[in-house]
Amino acid sequence: MKTKAKEFASHAHKGQTRKNSDVPYITHPIRVAKRLENAGFRDELVCAAYLHDVVEDTTVELEDIEREFGSEVAQIVAAHTEDKSKSWQNRKQHTIDTIKNADKEIKYLIVADKLDNLIGLEKDLAQQGDVIWKNFNAGFNEQLWYNQSIVKNMYVGLTEKEVPDYFKEYERVVQRVFGEK
Repeated sequence: MKTKAKEFASHAHKGQTRKNSDVPYITHPIRVAKRLENAGFRDELVCAAYLHDVVEDTTVELEDIEREFGSEVAQIVAAHTEDKSKSWQNRKQHTIDTIKNADKEIKYLIVADKLDNLIGLEKDLAQQGDVIWKNFNAGFNEQLWYNQSIVKNMYVGLTEKEVPDYFKEYERVVQRVFGEK
């Protein structure tokens, strides 16, 4: 099922590139899925990681995900999918609310996704400087608010034993990119 999800996402994202580069977009979902797989999470969550952006960024619909991968994977993808018809602020607030109140698997996917995005942003900043902020729908201060809000809410409802190592890594990357809280 994981191979099928990777191939499905690769096809859906064909021709898309990462922000600020010409790197194929699929490299992002692959890294997110690999992080979850390395953390020992179940196949359905890893599949959802491969597929987490297809509904948001391609012509694929949730019904397609459900038909191909089942309702569990589709529900995880749905919980992670932003409504692009809403403003940046509203979409990000929804994600913050989701991470605060969601099932732990949704939290695991969101943080793995945000960590990979932020690692990429950190590399882009090192290579291109502050000019990269112009390629985003929101600038430094808004991104600071968003990422610090994710950090503040990602632990809610989790026991210490349920927190994967990469949550702390995300905190460290937020600190490096944005500075002191």
